[in-house]
Amino acid sequence: MTGMQGVGALWWREIIRFVRQRSRLVGAFAQPLVFWVLLGAGFSASFRPTGTPEDVGSMAYFYPGIIGMVLLFTAIFSTIAVVEDRKSGFLQGVLVSPISRSGVVLGQALGGTTLAVLQGVLFLALAPLVGIPLSLGSVVAAVLVITAIAFALTSLGLVIAWRMESTQGFHAIMNLILMPIWILSGAVFPAAGAAGWLAWIMQLNPLTYGMAALRRTLYLNAPAAVGPVPGLAVSLVVTALFCVGTFVGATAVARRGR
Repeated sequence: MTGMQGVGALWWREIIRFVRQRSRLVGAFAQPLVFWVLLGAGFSASFRPTGTPEDVGSMAYFYPGIIGMVLLFTAIFSTIAVVEDRKSGFLQGVLVSPISRSGVVLGQALGGTTLAVLQGVLFLALAPLVGIPLSLGSVVAAVLVITAIAFALTSLGLVIAWRMESTQGFHAIMNLILMPIWILSGAVFPAAGAAGWLAWIMQLNPLTYGMAALRRTLYLNAPAAVGPVPGLAVSLVVTALFCVGTFVGATAVARRGR
């Protein structure tokens, strides 16, 4: 019971901290929205996703990828708090409590995941603007996939944050690892139209399968509009393994940390 109470307290702390820092909402939601508008409008006349129907324009193609960006940014803003907690001494206090390291990581991951899912679901309301035919089934399926992606990205952020001593170092690693993972997930361009070596890297990227699962759930009513992406079953399996792997990695790093 003590462990579960500790997990719940850490989860709730992330929610409260988010409510008190409204700028995080602007940074995690408004910035991807601006990217979507600028990329969609800028590439509308010159970008045609390979393998997709002609009526799927740049705005519609970038839409699932921008949801992924919302989840990524929320994960970054949530996990960077670990570095701040270490500086303030809060993390050291948590580590000497009866909560296990896995419980600490779980509470942090659930807090970041909750915030990411809320903002991702909010972004789902914009789907009709680009002609994506949502139904109750596709919304429920998309929310489940969003939850899995958010948990995996938050856990991956914790793997990095638990090893960082400064926010500057975290931002440097974030720009080196997390952003390329998002770019090479099919969020910006499809693997079918990329160079051979780049397409090979995209196939090895676990987030590629999360984005493929999100596209397929969003287009449950129009599967032909998805384009050449991995199948839903394979994508869900890889995404589940991505969640487990990043959480286990974050727990291992936390056990070695201080």
